[in-house]
Amino acid sequence: MDDVGGVSELGERLRQRLARIYGELQAAPLSARLLERLRPACCPPRRPLSERDVLLITYGDSITTHAERPLRTLQRFLHERLAGVISTVHVLPFYPSSSDGGFAVSDYRKVHPMLGGWEDIEALGQDFDLMFDLVLNHVSSRSAWFTQFLGNRAPGKDYFLVVDPDSDLAQVVRPRSHPLLAEYDTEVGPRHVWATFSADQLDLNFGNPDVLLEMLEVFQHYLQRGARLVRLDAVAFLWKRLGTGCIHLPETHEVVKLMREVADAVAPGSMVLTETNVPHAENIAYFGDGDEAHMVYQFSLPPLLLHALHTGDARHLTRWAELLEPPPPGCTYLNFTASHDGIGLRPAEGLLPQLEIDALVAGMQRAGGYASSRDLGGGRRAVYELNITYFDALRGTAERREDGLQVPRFVCSQLIALSLQGVPALYIQSIVATVNDHERVDTEGQLRSVNRSKWALDHVRALLDDPRSAQHRVYHALHHALSVRRSHRAFHPEASQRFFHLSDGVFAFERRCIRRAEPLLVLANVTSEPLAVKLPEPYRQLALRDALSGLMVAAQPHYELERYQVVWLTRAA
Repeated sequence: MDDVGGVSELGERLRQRLARIYGELQAAPLSARLLERLRPACCPPRRPLSERDVLLITYGDSITTHAERPLRTLQRFLHERLAGVISTVHVLPFYPSSSDGGFAVSDYRKVHPMLGGWEDIEALGQDFDLMFDLVLNHVSSRSAWFTQFLGNRAPGKDYFLVVDPDSDLAQVVRPRSHPLLAEYDTEVGPRHVWATFSADQLDLNFGNPDVLLEMLEVFQHYLQRGARLVRLDAVAFLWKRLGTGCIHLPETHEVVKLMREVADAVAPGSMVLTETNVPHAENIAYFGDGDEAHMVYQFSLPPLLLHALHTGDARHLTRWAELLEPPPPGCTYLNFTASHDGIGLRPAEGLLPQLEIDALVAGMQRAGGYASSRDLGGGRRAVYELNITYFDALRGTAERREDGLQVPRFVCSQLIALSLQGVPALYIQSIVATVNDHERVDTEGQLRSVNRSKWALDHVRALLDDPRSAQHRVYHALHHALSVRRSHRAFHPEASQRFFHLSDGVFAFERRCIRRAEPLLVLANVTSEPLAVKLPEPYRQLALRDALSGLMVAAQPHYELERYQVVWLTRAA
C-alpha cells in the first residue's frame, strides 16, 4: 500500500500495536514489513449488519450425495431450503487437516480435495456471505512448518514452543486433560512441544514475530477469498508466559486488535469474531474498548438456556441477561445454542451454582450425552463441556426423561436465541433436529462426534418433507420464524433490550429499535405447563398482535402462554 495520507496513520497505529507486543525496538521494522504486505481486498465494502442477518454453522460435508463435491451439495441444499432466511454461512475448517474435525490444519491455503476447491467456496459466496476459521493457535503435526521443525530447517524450526518438561506449568489454564507437552524426536534430539489441545495440534510461537506475520498473510488470504467474517479459533491461548495462566495475556488482546486494524484497512465491513469459551467477563473482554473483536460469541447462553428449559426455571437466565452490557458501538454478540463443539460449562461459572451444574451434567448423561473434562492440576479434573446434540439435550426435563414435548421445547430454545440482541447463529444439526450420533462416537473415538452427523441429501430431504417427522416440524417452525424476524426492525443487532421478571417460568424481554420507537415484547414459557403472565406496562392497555402466529389479542392485563410457547408481541395495527 502507498505511504500516503491515511496509510501513514495506519502505519503509526500498527507500529503502536506491535510495540505493545514486541517492544519499541522491533516495532518500526515490523510495521514496515506488515505495511508492505497489506493488499486491499478486491470486493466492495460490506453492507452493515441488520435484522436480516442470520448465520448458519456447518461443515462442508454435513450434507452429501453421490458423485458430487460436498461443497456443491451443501450449496444446493442451502439454496433449496434456507435461501432468503439466512445471510451468512460459517463453513467450518475446509482445509486439509489431520484431526479434530478440521481444526488440526496442515495447509491453510488449500481446500480439502475431498470437499471441493476454491471455486466451490466462491460459488457458495455468490449466494451467501461467508465466515472462515483462522486456526491460529496451533497447526497439525503433518504441516510443512512442523515437518521443518522436526528437521531443524527454517522457517519452521523457530515456529514452535519447546519447553523443558521440568518447568513449573502448574498455573497454566487447561481446556483439556491430556499432557500439555508432546514429545517428538527431531533432527537435534527429543523435544517437548507445547500442545494445548492434542499431540497432533502443536501451538505456534507468537513470540517470534515471523509467526504473526505469516498468520496475517493467511488472514488476508481469507479476506481476499471472500470471507466477510473471520473466526479466530482458540485465540485466548495465543500468548504464553511461564508463571502465568497463559490465557488472555495482554499480548493476545493486542494481536486481536492488530487483526481488526488489518481487516478494517484491507476489507472495510469485514469482521473479526473471537472464539473464547470461558467465563462471561473474560469472554466479553475481547470487545476491548470497541477496538478489538467486532463480534463475540454469547458463550453463557447455551448452558443457561439449557438449564432453564431442563428445570422449567428461567431465574438464572434472567439474572444473567439483566446484567448484560450493550456491546460497544460497532460491535455485537453472536447468539447461539449449539455448534460443532460441545456445550461449554466454563461460561456458566459464577452464573449457576455448582450443584445446579452437577445436576445438569447428570441430566445430560441420562439423555445419552457425554461430559468432557479438563485438567485443574494436582490430579483434579472438572467437566469442561457437555457433548450432546441440543435437540436431544431437550428430550426431557429434570423431572421426566422423556415427555413427548421435545420438539416444542427445542423450538422454544431456538426462538429465544433468535430474539436476543446481536446476530443469531444456527447449527445445521439444529435446523434438521439431529439426535445423538453414538455410532460416530464409537467409530471416530471423539465425544464431540456425537453432534457432527453427516446427512445424505435424499434422506434429509425426505425427512424435511414428511409432516410426521420431528425434522419437518422443527425445520418449518424455524424457517417461519426466520422469515418473520427479517421484517422487524426490533431485531436489528443494535436494537436495545430490557428484561422483565414476570414469572419464574417465563423469560421475558423487550426489544426496541433505536431508529423507530415501536417495541416488540418477547415472552417465552420455559415450562411444560400453560402459564398466565401479567403483562408489563404499557402492554396491558394495548391491543396486541403475535408476529409469529399472526393472532390478535385484545387489551388485557394477562397473557396465556401454552407450554414452551414463544410469542413476539407488537402493537396491533
